[in-house]
Amino acid sequence: MDTQSFATLTEHVLLKLAQRPEGAQRLFHGRGRCFPGLEQITVDWLEGQILVSLFKEPSSHDLAKLNDEISNWTSKAEWNYCKAQSLLLQHRSRERSPTECLWGNYQEQQIVNEAGLRFQLDLGKNQNSGLFLDMRNGRRWVKENSQDKRVLNLFAYTCGFSVAAITGGADFVVNLDMAKAVLSRGRENHRLNQHDLHNVKFFAHDIFKSWGKIKKYGEYDLIIIDPPTFQRGSFALTKDYQKILRRLPELLTPNGQVLACVNDPSIPAQFLIDGMREEAPSLVYQYRLDNPPEFLDIDIESGLKALIFQKTLDEKVN
Repeated sequence: MDTQSFATLTEHVLLKLAQRPEGAQRLFHGRGRCFPGLEQITVDWLEGQILVSLFKEPSSHDLAKLNDEISNWTSKAEWNYCKAQSLLLQHRSRERSPTECLWGNYQEQQIVNEAGLRFQLDLGKNQNSGLFLDMRNGRRWVKENSQDKRVLNLFAYTCGFSVAAITGGADFVVNLDMAKAVLSRGRENHRLNQHDLHNVKFFAHDIFKSWGKIKKYGEYDLIIIDPPTFQRGSFALTKDYQKILRRLPELLTPNGQVLACVNDPSIPAQFLIDGMREEAPSLVYQYRLDNPPEFLDIDIESGLKALIFQKTLDEKVN
């Protein structure tokens, strides 16, 4: 972290605040390495709460300088104009990723609105709040492509894709994730959006031990795969993704679609394209979704990769 770059951080954040942001969105994305000296800092707007995330522990001197810099935001005209409610600093490199309130009224549970979809966030309890902001376009795509479809949401987390699918008119969604707690939050997210849960299933299972249950509710018109890079004892992306890909053809309807994602900066989109060609040649790569413009990255392959594939009866086209 370069303290000389703090002025750049302030300039970009105040410019965004002057536009009076709404909902949940990223204000500054240092992780994309487009701002030298600020690679370990992000800033998010969460319905009035401003969350500054620090991904690497700086020296005590630099941390004090950062605290002074961001605390000064609260005295600016842009701050008053945007009606910010709190200023939070999360130390993601520390154990349990603690969050401290530097200014205002800290709400640990925050409901946010993303293009009409409502989600509840938990701030300060876990490293992640419950909604990945860089996947906004993915949720929008699912909402726009779910009408009258049966959807399978693998590694469902807090069920953001499921909320988008039901909002978009999906007939039925199956969510699968190992963690019961995040699926419980997923249920709450559906309730926030006034959804009928009779059309939504939640299974807290290991995916590799659950193919029978998954097939019981199939075939599916749309399958979403958004796995972690590593999940202790259950999933390692470079080793286990192929095991999922080879199962897809038997789970999909004719002309069914797949949204497959990777968010490891060291793994390019071609990993998925090649893996699908080898393991499920009937699924043809269509296109890659753009990431939200605020997630600017010096290397497109370092950011989120969200790819669309479609099943075809002619395997030769792939």
